[in-house]
Amino acid sequence: MRVLVTGHNGYIGQVLDPMLQNYGHEVVGLDTFYFEGCQFDESPDGSSTIRKDIRDVEAKDLEGFDAVIFLAALSNDALGDLDSGLTVDINNSATVRFAKLAKQAGVGRFLFSSSCSLYGAAEGDDLLTEDSPLNPVTAYGKAKIDVELELRKLANDHFSPSYMRNATAYGLSPSLRIDLVVNNLTGYAFTTGEVLMKSDGTPWRPLVHVEDIALAMRCVLESPRDPIHNRAFNVGRTEENYQIKDVAAIVQDVVSGSQITLAEGASPDTRTYRVNFDRISYEVPTFMPQWTVREGVEELYKAYKEHGLTAEELDSSKYLRIKTILAHKSGGRLDDKLRWS
Repeated sequence: MRVLVTGHNGYIGQVLDPMLQNYGHEVVGLDTFYFEGCQFDESPDGSSTIRKDIRDVEAKDLEGFDAVIFLAALSNDALGDLDSGLTVDINNSATVRFAKLAKQAGVGRFLFSSSCSLYGAAEGDDLLTEDSPLNPVTAYGKAKIDVELELRKLANDHFSPSYMRNATAYGLSPSLRIDLVVNNLTGYAFTTGEVLMKSDGTPWRPLVHVEDIALAMRCVLESPRDPIHNRAFNVGRTEENYQIKDVAAIVQDVVSGSQITLAEGASPDTRTYRVNFDRISYEVPTFMPQWTVREGVEELYKAYKEHGLTAEELDSSKYLRIKTILAHKSGGRLDDKLRWS
């Protein structure tokens, strides 16, 4: 297929883009490049690029594509807390507008990168399915729900959206993020000797490697239409639900000499949920996730050592998305609407 990947220069995109190309798809990337230069490793070669803010895209930019994989977003709760209005503007309004233009341009498939964070503060001990109640506690999670609801209205015989509710990501990417819990805990353990938990460790999270997220997107893209048309899919493995304290214990075991510590003021996190991933394994049988959290921690630890990651880098704007944005703003490169000056 000829596929447009928005946000292709980001954490997931720099893993997904070469994977799609390796399986014979023609890939074009579209990105505003907020995080250009924030590389842990060399960015992959290959896809042609449209350098554009998704808020400025026109229908003519989307003509000739068989599918869109939509990754572009303000990428975490910290950015949402910076200005919830911007999260609505970019993650919701601009995304829905983009999907309408894609439909107008004749794009057949639209894979939306959603999130398990829309389950938010779950009640009870049951594993959550795609049909469970949604209870987001952040602007980021709420925007994901709102977009899914709007995309459902667009679905018809010619426009087929799918909603990829990714578990919390971890793992190595050329565009590394260390504001993700497994990446962060491993980074602190390696650079400081402390497995620094910023909550009391009791919240539950489903966790999934970035390569398995990319794999799920490729498999849904290549799936027959009926099983995936206008449907949500939790992306991960049911056995990969963890309490944060258990992740910390894995990190302590892998990173020699490290010790678990609690950050000052660490308290329970309101976001806690466990998720069931049976639907995607049943409806998209080609998706067979490969990674466990332990394997991901081992991968990260090895890469951090080879890179020579320092504590200064760990806490810098290079790998923390919110700090990158704030540095652009303070330097006058981005305005208050996060548009390039």
